[in-house]
Amino acid sequence: MPKERKVETVEKLTELLSQNKFIIAAEYRGLTVSDMSQLRRQLREANTEFHVVKNTLAKFAAEKAGKADLSKYLQGPIALAFCHGDAQQLSKTLITYARTSKTGLSIKGGILNIRALTPEEIASLATMPPIEVLRSRFLGVLQSPIYSLQNVLTANLRSICTVLNARIQQMGGMANVS
Repeated sequence: MPKERKVETVEKLTELLSQNKFIIAAEYRGLTVSDMSQLRRQLREANTEFHVVKNTLAKFAAEKAGKADLSKYLQGPIALAFCHGDAQQLSKTLITYARTSKTGLSIKGGILNIRALTPEEIASLATMPPIEVLRSRFLGVLQSPIYSLQNVLTANLRSICTVLNARIQQMGGMANVS
């Protein structure tokens, strides 16, 4: 590859690494062209780019972009998945494809912001519920003490109403205090 093209490739990779918060390195050994096309199609639906890279050029770009931890995953035939959208969706798509396709795709690791992720951490990210579910659970945790306090404070009022209704019924009245 001529030097000008290498410099251009490093610049393009540096730009992609800088722009994306979540990058996954996957070994694509054993994938046919049709398998790779199918995988790219699925990743495109997940708002992700998938590029086969030269390891030495990718290492230079990772150093330049401030994501040097990515270099330890750049061994063998590696492709990088650059996430433009939901990180959970990217990891779920790759994990599902690797499991169901019976091809040689294996996840080597990744970078989330500047933190290196192991394949196990990426797999656990894939099994996490969507962000909307996590937000609703968090909101439920925040509301729980308020509802408990409200129940404790209204318990005495309910008890008084029950006693008064029982007394009215005992006296032969039909009124309902609530």
